[in-house]
Amino acid sequence: MDVNEKKDETEVVKKNMSENVEKEEIVSKTEDAKVAAEANGDHIKHAKDGENAKTANVSLPISDKENGVAKHDENAKDDKNAKDDENAKTTNVSLPISDKENGVENAKHDENAKTTNVSLPISNKENSVENGKENVKESEKIDKCLSNENGNEIATKIEKDRDLSLISDENAFVADLKEYEKRALLDLKSKLEEAILTHKLFKKAKNNEEKIEEESSDKITDENEKQDIVADKGKDKMIVTEKDDKADEEVDKDIALWGVPLLPSKGDSATDILLFKFLVARDFKPNDAFEMLRNTLEWRKENKIDSITEEELSESFYDTVGYMKGLDREGHPVCYNVYGVFDDEATYNKTFGTEASREKFLRWRLQLLEKEIRKLDFRHGGVSKLLQINDLKNAPGPSRRDLRLATKRAVGILQDNYPEFVSRNIFINVPFWYYAFNAILSPFLTQRTKSKFVFSRPSRVTETLLKYIAAEEIPIIYGGLQRENDPDFSTQDAASEVNVKAGTTENIEIPAPEVGNSLMWDLTIVGWDVNYKEEFVPTDEGSYTVIVKKGRKISWQHESIRNTFANKEPGKVVITIENSIFKKKRVFYRYKIKNNHASSS
Repeated sequence: MDVNEKKDETEVVKKNMSENVEKEEIVSKTEDAKVAAEANGDHIKHAKDGENAKTANVSLPISDKENGVAKHDENAKDDKNAKDDENAKTTNVSLPISDKENGVENAKHDENAKTTNVSLPISNKENSVENGKENVKESEKIDKCLSNENGNEIATKIEKDRDLSLISDENAFVADLKEYEKRALLDLKSKLEEAILTHKLFKKAKNNEEKIEEESSDKITDENEKQDIVADKGKDKMIVTEKDDKADEEVDKDIALWGVPLLPSKGDSATDILLFKFLVARDFKPNDAFEMLRNTLEWRKENKIDSITEEELSESFYDTVGYMKGLDREGHPVCYNVYGVFDDEATYNKTFGTEASREKFLRWRLQLLEKEIRKLDFRHGGVSKLLQINDLKNAPGPSRRDLRLATKRAVGILQDNYPEFVSRNIFINVPFWYYAFNAILSPFLTQRTKSKFVFSRPSRVTETLLKYIAAEEIPIIYGGLQRENDPDFSTQDAASEVNVKAGTTENIEIPAPEVGNSLMWDLTIVGWDVNYKEEFVPTDEGSYTVIVKKGRKISWQHESIRNTFANKEPGKVVITIENSIFKKKRVFYRYKIKNNHASSS
């Protein structure tokens, strides 16, 4: 029987499938693929309901896309029926051999067809179909962007849309995602699930073991030892013993990253949040995101990052170089990196003088990061990012080659292995030379990484930080209200704000209705350059006003003002701020009233 006769017979079988399904001939794998590709259009036209769409909306292997979908897409351009075209694009799925032997049309009567050779969970397929035909065009557009190397323009538009929708909601729940984001996440979960269950997640690591085993196999002469490992060099293949296979299976299924399970079928919602970070870092391209995840796991395994928090790495001065302090306005922990420490020659040489010292410092910095990441919350609505503050005051210049190379390497490691863990990267006290240095470093950074950079000159440090951090959370050296080991105020004592317009005067009043209390206040002025004084004004008009702090002009300074006053009669403390220049000033203050009698008793 020639090919044409088989094609005709297949057409007859399809039209009479309900009556003659048991009599349909079994076709070979290759011939069936050809017939299905040509008969696909007629098959869609005879579909009476949406059941086929449910069984067809799955990810296709590359070979099937080339043999089926690609050919059908070309023919669909000339088809007058647009609805049939859209359905046809998602119908040509690859089935196991057993299904092919029973005929493609058996899917209509097979209740298990919905779970046959699919790469996505059933619920995800149903959700995708229920979105209706309105999402088909958008889905096709994203598919082309994800699979087509020439889809740079579409990817750029997607990037802009995503920046607007995700910049404040880092833990976007799956139900809140756009259609193309959902599809990309489901695709990545499918790839990850398959890789874990088939022991292919650590491909590179297994290849390294394979090479070692192949080299050692040349030295094995005892036939009893050869039963554990059989190396076939000609086919570049290794057979592992059954015992080792089971051990690998246990490790793979329980694998986690930062305490978050990676096996999607475990149903942990934190898995979606974590995988979403890798997708965002790779422009929602599932293949690229999957490779990034694999490379991260490889890197962590090779460098023993999972146990890095248990290592003793700190030097006496490390804690002044990098430390965590407070939260920003969105609840992100804030990490401070102070490069001015390396202005000291001895400290610089001790940190970057040798390769061993550079590696130790970098490992300590990763240790600090790992400790903070493990405190983050990867659940929906939780906080899973950090805010970075980089203080470049007195930082060594670009002539310090060792520091420059160490910085470049650290940035590369963080960018490749810690995706979307930084909400903002703020550089303060930036000297002029650093802008040139950043231009040199810029080509090694992704566009999304660079979009998170914020630069501030020394005169605008406090103003810049206040956009992202509350005044009570900013250290006093940066113009905030937070002091080390403060017994009087804490970050829970929120500051109030007063704006002093150009050429005006504002008064801040602290009431003291009872006698014998201690009044305490904290105050910082953004930009300073104001006339400032403090007075106690008694309630009794016959009493004299007490000068707490004489009026004076306050220029630039780095610390906030704190003062106290014990009143001997009812009244109030009045703080006067006069702004005589053209620029508006912002004043942040807080106060407490302490009863001396209660405390003494």
